[in-house]
Amino acid sequence: MNPSEPARRGSGDRPTRAILLADPLDFLSEDHMRERQICATIDTLALTEVFDRPAAMRVLRFLNEELNVHLRDETEDLFPLLARRCTAEDAIEGAIARVTADQIAATRLLPRVRAMLTRCLDRGDELTATERAGLAKFAAHMRRHLVAENAILLPIARARLTRADLKLLTKRMRSRRGLPHGPEAADAD
Repeated sequence: MNPSEPARRGSGDRPTRAILLADPLDFLSEDHMRERQICATIDTLALTEVFDRPAAMRVLRFLNEELNVHLRDETEDLFPLLARRCTAEDAIEGAIARVTADQIAATRLLPRVRAMLTRCLDRGDELTATERAGLAKFAAHMRRHLVAENAILLPIARARLTRADLKLLTKRMRSRRGLPHGPEAADAD
C-alpha cells in the first residue's frame, strides 16, 4: 500500500494507525471496527472444516498484541472519565457495567482461545466441534460489548468529555503504546 493511500477501514490486517490518537475517540472507534473484523474472522474459523492458518495467525496476533491494550484504554481511562463527566440522566453506570461484564466474560475465555489456536498452528490439527463452539462464544461476547460501546458509550463520550479529558486520554493511550507525547508525536506516526 502506498503511504499516501488511506488504510482500509477495519481490514483487521494491521493495528489501528497511531496518528488517529490525535482524536482518541476516533481511534477507539477505528479499533472497534478492527475488533469487529477479527470477530468475523473468528466466526469463519469456527464455521469452516479446514483450519485457516493465516486467519488464525491474524487472530492470535490481535489477541496477543492489541486486545489487552485496547481493553486497558477503556477500563483504566475511558470508563473512569465517563463516570466523572456524566450526569445521572446519562445512566452511564449501567452501560459501563454491561460492557465490562462482556469484556470479563471474553477475557476469561481468552486463554482457551489462544491455546486452541496455538495448538492447531503448532500441530497442524483441525478445531474440534467443542473448540469451534468456544470460538463462537468468545466472538459473541466481544461483539456484544462492541455494540454497547459504539451505540452508547462513544456517543456519550463525544458529548460529555472535555478537551482536557481527550488530551489526557490521548496522552495515556500513547504512553500505553510507548509513543511520544509532545509535538514530535505527529512525526513519529
